[in-house]
Amino acid sequence: MNSCLQKDIQKADEQEIFLSDVISGLHQKPKKLYSKYFYDEKGDSLFQQIMEMPEYYLTDCELDIFKNKTAELLANIVLDGSPFDLIELGAGDALKSAHLLTLMAENKIDFTYMPVDISGNILSVLERNLRKQIPSLDIQLLQGDYFKMLHKVMHASERRKVVLFLGGNIGNMEVEESYKFCTELHNNLKKGDLLITGFDFKKNPHTILKAYNDPKGITSSFNLNLLARINRELGADFDIANFQHYQTYNPVSGACQSYLFSLKEQTVSIGEHRFIFNENEFIYMEISQKYSQKDIDRLASESGFRIISQIPDSMNWFVDSVWQVV
Repeated sequence: MNSCLQKDIQKADEQEIFLSDVISGLHQKPKKLYSKYFYDEKGDSLFQQIMEMPEYYLTDCELDIFKNKTAELLANIVLDGSPFDLIELGAGDALKSAHLLTLMAENKIDFTYMPVDISGNILSVLERNLRKQIPSLDIQLLQGDYFKMLHKVMHASERRKVVLFLGGNIGNMEVEESYKFCTELHNNLKKGDLLITGFDFKKNPHTILKAYNDPKGITSSFNLNLLARINRELGADFDIANFQHYQTYNPVSGACQSYLFSLKEQTVSIGEHRFIFNENEFIYMEISQKYSQKDIDRLASESGFRIISQIPDSMNWFVDSVWQVV
């Protein structure tokens, strides 16, 4: 089977899964869409704009860590000096990890970088940029589901594994889901393997809300683009002007949640499927969970890891936590 045909089959399979997830999500009560589908080419571009917003502190906080505490990160990774595979889940454009990759290349560390992302578009951007920045980098792109790709890597190489899960991506899960995710990560790794994951600390609610409800409306456009993507790729007829973005933050639970509200009673069609929206009915779009240190400690221990290091940014708003499989 030639590579073009394989790509066509893979794309058709992905579209079928996309359609199935959208239909099942809109049949739920309340209606729901899955944030992993935010990232088509337009969504990637909008998220790049979000990361550049002054209100979106998460990028600057983690960049602070990767720029100014790179040696500390590296010291936790190299351990016994043995070669390893560096697997970055949800790599995006590798803006932050590029600082670590550069230092490792300069120190001639023996590793292979394996960025994983659902977006083939952003992986192409990542590869193009990194080939220019770090010509010697051994890189293997992996497009697809996190665990499918991790399973593939675990069976392809016996080298120890270091997994990066940055940007507060763990926060894009409900708390119960994060426990299942971390437990599954643990079950896919071997004793001694490492996980470095970013957590956004609970802080002033106004600071958090501004990051997800910016005055220029970029976050709103990012959320609404998923409806536009469903129109483009699945033949739906969402009238984007009839939906409005709404953001909440609960300082007790740490849940920062986004919704799209229907501004009128309307019916949306996706092929033979019809979905009735009442006025003010909402679609649940995304959670950005915030954590306390106690929350992080409990999540690590109950999913089979031990924390070997905590590397906070200079304001102590964000932390990259280094976990080892026990």
